[in-house]
Amino acid sequence: MILPSPASITSIYRYPVKGLSPESLPEVALRAGRTLPADRAYAIENGPTGFDPAAPVWKAKTHYLMLMRNERLAALRTHYDDDTHTLSIAADGAELARGDLRTAEGRAAIEALFAERFADELRGPPKLLVGDGYSFSDVAMKVVSIINLASVAEIENMTGHKVDPLRFRANLYVSGWPAWAELDMIGETLAIGEARLKIVKRTVRCAATNVDPVTAARDMKIPETLQRQLGHADCGVYAKVIEGGRIAKGDKVEFA
Repeated sequence: MILPSPASITSIYRYPVKGLSPESLPEVALRAGRTLPADRAYAIENGPTGFDPAAPVWKAKTHYLMLMRNERLAALRTHYDDDTHTLSIAADGAELARGDLRTAEGRAAIEALFAERFADELRGPPKLLVGDGYSFSDVAMKVVSIINLASVAEIENMTGHKVDPLRFRANLYVSGWPAWAELDMIGETLAIGEARLKIVKRTVRCAATNVDPVTAARDMKIPETLQRQLGHADCGVYAKVIEGGRIAKGDKVEFA
């Protein structure tokens, strides 16, 4: 495949807790066969799932609090510290909870917040879940998600409204590709910084993209718009890391 213009990484994000706010990264070290470090490393269980942290088995996102159904999650601002394993949660500029997720006390502090604020949306006591090396991704594969910013611009044209790219909760945001070019890249290998990633699957968008990541308002119908305009609800792709290495904002994205 030959593309008419150079492409580059505009931004990099991880999501330490499934459904909660993104964290921007200037650079990251990727490992073969893994997600971004700490990406979707935690989830808030919505009712008992039988999740075994010692032998984690992939389950659909409906088992956890998530934006597709629980849009009020988008109003929370979170930060996860890798060194101390501490998660802090704030809203409207005020800290609501803080806890070291390695400790029972720290996890309980976080769980208590969700028990209070999401009581009417819970099917049981909320439990903070984590499994060694496990990622609570929407797909069972360990992948990196990629969004083409030109495709987001086309959705703006379709809807007539500004679309925050963070609605798509991707890890890598790419500029320089033509709109929708990523959907025809399945099987291609990308060279980004020191790493190599193989594109393996289109991303089918769900109702989570209808939620504004700043206001938490459910104010758009993006999957429906894509289906009506394009005959599918795909936007973005998943890629497997096949060679690890450091990547950074501004790195070129080329075919290997």
